[in-house]
Amino acid sequence: MFWTGELIARNAPIRRRASPPPWELPHLAKGTAAYLGLAIGDALGATVEFLTPGEIRHQHGSHREISGGGWLRLKAGQVTDDTTMSLALGESILAKGCVDATAAAEAFDAWMRGKPVDIGNTVRRNLIQFRKTGNPEAPASEHDAGNGAAMRVLPVALACYGRPPETAVFASRAQAHVTHHNALSDAACETLVFMVTDFLAGRDADAVQRERAAELVRRHPVFAYDRKRRDNPSGYVVETIQAVFQAFFANASFEDCLVDVVNRGGDADTTGAIAGMLAGARYGLDAIPRRWLRALDPATHQACERQAAALLQLAGG
Repeated sequence: MFWTGELIARNAPIRRRASPPPWELPHLAKGTAAYLGLAIGDALGATVEFLTPGEIRHQHGSHREISGGGWLRLKAGQVTDDTTMSLALGESILAKGCVDATAAAEAFDAWMRGKPVDIGNTVRRNLIQFRKTGNPEAPASEHDAGNGAAMRVLPVALACYGRPPETAVFASRAQAHVTHHNALSDAACETLVFMVTDFLAGRDADAVQRERAAELVRRHPVFAYDRKRRDNPSGYVVETIQAVFQAFFANASFEDCLVDVVNRGGDADTTGAIAGMLAGARYGLDAIPRRWLRALDPATHQACERQAAALLQLAGG
């Protein structure tokens, strides 16, 4: 069982411990691939966000190139809030030396003040509430089951690599509850954290599917993803995870997984980002198409690489 109801003390640090530096360990490449995969999936999916599969076929055929455009009129290789919020969270973790709710809330607030290209309604509402109250934990709400916390959870997974499960659960909820205090969001975030760390440790996809995805569905049957193809997934975290899992477990390459999920349309930047995160951790750097790496915004590329190494060093150094 990888869930736990016994969370460690609030704002408890992820303390440094002695181990070889991450560049000497095999998981660094996979951690880097996970971060680049998140950004690539975000940039790829943003072009077709909010389109239906039929509209995508009419406009693009099979959408498989990082070309920009979309409703946000992005430059080719530009990313959205999925990646930029992740990077903001990662910087807060590195500055604090742990996953800290207040530090995360302040980082997200600064990110919002920077006028990002996109921001979700739940994120905006609860960050405005943080400004008013100073409380980094949003009120629990059954209406806040969006995918905004899940899309940015990768820095937590990297910082918690090799840590006890209860540490990862606490850290996941500390960042998630700033904007999404919801049981379904929590369950999705925690599952993604454990899946990423499993892949960094070299576990195979069949075992991860049996132990992580299946456990999520057992605890929350609404996440069942084997009933039908999830096209046009909304920002509801359940639909997001269903689409991601269907594409991720049905395909055997990084590229096929991402092309599958973004061509389902809907909230395609986020399904692309989460699928890219998982596929990067699963397949590694060599599996990411070179053309996609070249198309990604250079500054984003560098930031993802730097943070992946730094967060893994925090986890193990």
